[in-house]
Amino acid sequence: MTSLVVAEHDNAGIKPSTLNTITAASQCGGDVHVLVAGHNAAAAAAAAAAIAGVSKVIHADSPAFANGLAENVTAQVVSMAGAYSHILFPATAVGKNIAPRVAAKLDVAQISDITKVDSPDTFERPIYAGNAIATVQSGDAIKVITVRTTGFDAAAASGASAAVDVQAALAASADVRYLGSEIAKNDRPELTAAKIIVSGGRALGSNEKFMEIMTPLADKLGAAMGASRAAVDAGYAPNDWQVGQTGKIVAPQLYIACGISGAIQHLAGMKDSKVIVAINKDAEAPIFSVADYGLEADLFVAVPELVAAL
Repeated sequence: MTSLVVAEHDNAGIKPSTLNTITAASQCGGDVHVLVAGHNAAAAAAAAAAIAGVSKVIHADSPAFANGLAENVTAQVVSMAGAYSHILFPATAVGKNIAPRVAAKLDVAQISDITKVDSPDTFERPIYAGNAIATVQSGDAIKVITVRTTGFDAAAASGASAAVDVQAALAASADVRYLGSEIAKNDRPELTAAKIIVSGGRALGSNEKFMEIMTPLADKLGAAMGASRAAVDAGYAPNDWQVGQTGKIVAPQLYIACGISGAIQHLAGMKDSKVIVAINKDAEAPIFSVADYGLEADLFVAVPELVAAL
């Protein structure tokens, strides 16, 4: 039994989500191989070879992979699939774009968002916004899996020295071409990798108030900034700040929720945080049910006082 992890990377290095996925792959049994499909991605392949638990890195380099087009990466994965019992992807936007295509091409069921490996063919995954855990057993010869990264510890990023096998890349698909991207610039830590996150909700009232109240707290703590879906939908914060079932799943060391009531879809995205602090003037807010520390107070008073005290 050998597992293949399809690495998420930027051609220069490996994204943290891949480290958690490698841990999940190692629990499936057998060797763990990592595919780095990129363009001028030798540095990313070398970084993958240093990750603990990896026995081989497969490096496919081509301009076709320069922008991570799902159709091109899918074809490469499918061409290699016969050698593997498990093919795993991080349950990120990138992984969720490629994994269903691979599963469809292989005519197998995708096992989504796993949080635990019970055995090589049995996995646990949250359903109903995390209110229930389903145990899923697959009889498929090749199991295509996406991994909820908050459910697994990250593999050590250094200390190993796996072999790097350079393989020929398949030709680019004639059906798709890359036109361009608009990349949001952010000087703060990436939301899914941040150790501290401060999030604001609809109670902040406007984009101006959101930034005025939340930015000083994030600056003091060196934190990433997040938001509830309600705040994002209202235009108080950008889409890529959304935390929740339909946003980003996070599990930082410290999560501070300000003016967030705690809708079920938001809780599904952050309740695995190590320490949760909630500031809300509504004593009945559901966020207090998952908070380690709760402050019943007006956030417009409490947050500036907290910033002043830090």
